[in-house]
Amino acid sequence: MMELDFTQWMAGVQAQVEDALSDFLPAAHLVPTKLHEAMRYTVLGGGKRVRPLLVYASGALFDADPQALARAACALEMIHAYSLVHDDMPCMDDDELRRGKPTVHVAYDEATALLVGDALQAQAFEVLASSDTLPPARLVGMLRLLAQAAGSSGMCGGQAIDLDSVGLSLTREQLERMHQLKTGALLRASVLLGALCGKDLNNAELEALGAYSKAVGLAFQVVDDILDATADSATLGKTAGKDAADNKPTYVSILGLDESKALAEQLRRDAHHALAPFGEQALRLRELADLIVQRKA
Repeated sequence: MMELDFTQWMAGVQAQVEDALSDFLPAAHLVPTKLHEAMRYTVLGGGKRVRPLLVYASGALFDADPQALARAACALEMIHAYSLVHDDMPCMDDDELRRGKPTVHVAYDEATALLVGDALQAQAFEVLASSDTLPPARLVGMLRLLAQAAGSSGMCGGQAIDLDSVGLSLTREQLERMHQLKTGALLRASVLLGALCGKDLNNAELEALGAYSKAVGLAFQVVDDILDATADSATLGKTAGKDAADNKPTYVSILGLDESKALAEQLRRDAHHALAPFGEQALRLRELADLIVQRKA
């Protein structure tokens, strides 16, 4: 039996991750102070921490080492934060609001925003590579996994496809492929890195966690598209309706609102089904799938 309910568990993980991020980021008083202050501005005090939550929930399957979990969770959150900083810049999505506050290029300037993203990406690998409780060979594999998830065959590749797709009519398959890279790759890495903080994974475990990750990764984006079309900026903490205004293909624009909601629910059920081999130990992962689909922001 779990001692904490889901809300308590989630709040505890988020607080642990916030403290760890503060420790792993350079102090604001260190030179160059403007860069370090801006790095802390973008990472700390905001965000749902979905990727760290997935790390900890997956780690619970295999009694993962707490120190390794903290480093993996923070590395993923730094990669995610860097991607948001760059995504908001004028040369990409050109947005002025993120997590309810001005984006980094607005609060500081474009050059600083660019360097914040670069520095956070490097910091992520330093944090993960400094794990000293994991077997070296497994740690190297984890670093490779993070690099692949963040690079041109993962998140950056999906962002490139996204930018090239503005104004185009994509098929559902093309849209799914884009989001498997842009959003899904980092979510998959979160699940796998959390598990790898506990043990080397066999093929059956990799297949089950991969199926779960694919379902929640797509569900996350489907719900993002639904919320972009239905929620307001105050609720989202970012500019609502921007995808439609920018003429971007979304699940809502391709499938319609009702079918998009039905798809999100089907993906939630798929995620639950994928976790069947892990039994009760996968409770937190199932609850996170529910959270991703049923969230309002």
